[in-house]
Amino acid sequence: MAKVSVKIKAPPHKVWEALTTPAIIKEYLFGTQAVSDFKVGSPITYKGQWQGKEYEDKGMILEVVREKRLASTYWSSMGGKEDKPENYNKVTYELTEHEGGTTVTLTQDNNPDEKSREHSEKNWTMVLNKMKEVLER
Repeated sequence: MAKVSVKIKAPPHKVWEALTTPAIIKEYLFGTQAVSDFKVGSPITYKGQWQGKEYEDKGMILEVVREKRLASTYWSSMGGKEDKPENYNKVTYELTEHEGGTTVTLTQDNNPDEKSREHSEKNWTMVLNKMKEVLER
């Protein structure tokens, strides 16, 4: 399982807003346009361009615990795998309040091998560090 954490100098409600507001998501998720109502059972899509290629990734919201946990399935159109249930990852954001801010811990399951897990951790580290930058400016 891929797992990364970052401490952000912002309260949980601000981090939650960053996880569930498309305009803020676009700022830290490589310019991606996210679309969802963030309710359990609802779809979520991520559209954008990466290295000149259009993509549309998708998933379903699995769990919403306001200011604590957000979980969804996730399938990447650029991952080279067929769009079927066994090729989806579960991505979970856990928020833990601490003195001076919030720790965000992200986990992603269903990585087929060590190389894939490491690649996911590298990407998610970039995403969380960019979120930190956006929220702390």
